[in-house]
Amino acid sequence: MTVPPAPRVWVKLRLAADPQAIRDGLCQLMAATPLCDLSDDVRGSIQIVLAEVLNNIVEHAYAGSAGYIDVKIDYEHPTLSFEVTDTGHAMPSDRLPGGELAMIDARTDLPEGGFGWSMIRSLTQGLIYTRRSGRNTLEFWIEAG
Repeated sequence: MTVPPAPRVWVKLRLAADPQAIRDGLCQLMAATPLCDLSDDVRGSIQIVLAEVLNNIVEHAYAGSAGYIDVKIDYEHPTLSFEVTDTGHAMPSDRLPGGELAMIDARTDLPEGGFGWSMIRSLTQGLIYTRRSGRNTLEFWIEAG
């Protein structure tokens, strides 16, 4: 007897590119099936990655301009596939930042930023950025256990 494959679950959401819409959208995404049914650890990783990605788009790609961000999530156990698209400015040199952490001297003040891409890279697999026809697309995967 063969077991049929689990159905793919798609979550799609369009968010305005502003901080309040991002906060509200993150709450909506985290409450949606299948994300609401995952372990706290996996949910925490997803929330960190999505918050970093979405806030980077608002701050850098749109830089105060109006626009939208589309988030698509596909879940085929055990992998969550994410696709985030926007029409803001392209990444510098049309590629993702490296994400390396700078050496920090514990005797000095810690920098306020510069940790986001390192966190995103450490919590995801298959991170891919493309720019086509004025549209940025970021794809990545997170294992749900």
